[in-house]
Amino acid sequence: MSNANKFFLGRQSILDRAQSLAGFELLFRSSQRNSAQFLNDDIATGLVINHAFNEIGFKEVLGKQRGFINVSKNTLMSDMIELLPRDQLVLELLETIDIDAEVVERCKHLKSKGYMLALDDVIHHSEAVQPLRGIVDVIKIDIMNMGQTELTEIVTQFKKWPVKLLAEKVDDRETATRCFNLGFNLFQGYYFSKPVIITGKRLAHSELELIRLIGLVMSEADTAEIEKVFKESPGLTFNLLRLTNSAAFAKYRKIASVSHAIMELGRRQLLRWLQMLLFANDKNALFPNPLLQLAATRGKFMELLAQQIDRGNQELEDHAYMVGIMSLMDTLLSMPLAEVISPLSPPFDVSDALLFRSGQLGQLLQLIELLETNDMHGADDLLESLTPLDIDQVNSAQVKALAWANSIGQETTYGSDSAGITGGGGSIR
Repeated sequence: MSNANKFFLGRQSILDRAQSLAGFELLFRSSQRNSAQFLNDDIATGLVINHAFNEIGFKEVLGKQRGFINVSKNTLMSDMIELLPRDQLVLELLETIDIDAEVVERCKHLKSKGYMLALDDVIHHSEAVQPLRGIVDVIKIDIMNMGQTELTEIVTQFKKWPVKLLAEKVDDRETATRCFNLGFNLFQGYYFSKPVIITGKRLAHSELELIRLIGLVMSEADTAEIEKVFKESPGLTFNLLRLTNSAAFAKYRKIASVSHAIMELGRRQLLRWLQMLLFANDKNALFPNPLLQLAATRGKFMELLAQQIDRGNQELEDHAYMVGIMSLMDTLLSMPLAEVISPLSPPFDVSDALLFRSGQLGQLLQLIELLETNDMHGADDLLESLTPLDIDQVNSAQVKALAWANSIGQETTYGSDSAGITGGGGSIR
């Protein structure tokens, strides 16, 4: 895969202090291996803008959230930047940009046009950035390898600015807690993409019912047995009847019984609905935090990849979707994954993929995890063993999965407009 026009799409979550989704950083990477061929800042920025704006579309990738993109000095100064949607982007000034008079004037102009600006990869407070005080909206502090004293000092200095402080490269719980206590407003890092498992939480009664129902549907239990569990949970029964009596299902007649609702919905859709309910159970919202959206995206992404591998193999598609959406259950339910899936008795290829990352489904899950952490070299290597998948199919499937997950939140009002970043005045609140 040496074609310079090939790329992987990266999208990393940015959270606010309530751990709600505040935006995404868009990262596009070449799959080239030769370090001498790595793209310089100008070309990389141009490719990001071209792929995201012209070829894919920001709405498909971002939904209602804001997107952070790196800009080089040449891009910052070019007229092209003013073609980008000011209401949905934060322009990150790369650390390689010298803050001279020309740059300051350009930033003032963009600010007056309604664009939001951020300083990227800041590692110390210096006089060189003082001219941007009152102009930039976000300061992204690279906290990797930064000691407590040094971090406290830089936070203290920048808290005097009218900005939001974003801690980037937050890779573990201890660091996340430290940054939260220091008063950071926004957070970004692998800790939020690959959260640690916190043991000790017991499943609530309704969660146990959902787990039980998922297991029954997966084991192809009789409808009467599934109906019995529904009848023991009035809330679930109400939601099922409300779903199946919606315009999408009940066009000609109303559905008044659980057994009729199960028949109309179908086992496959029933299983998916129950899985989504399990994730949304605690807060009555489909995507109250980025992990829920990530789980939904994984499920759809894997289903679409399975279609490319063996088109028409419905079982493979269903199992792929199941692996994707269940792959974060350990974190979401705060218990080991083996304990979560044990009562479900999933098919062997599903359990092996989830627990050991083995088999074809395990490889697909690995590929998605590598893309989420922007390990483009690892993704490129793994893709070579996933015949007949190629990079174009992966990119197409990922964009569709992102758009699908975004559309769920928008259509059902589960998404949030108050993600912590506002447009217009160029401020974050």
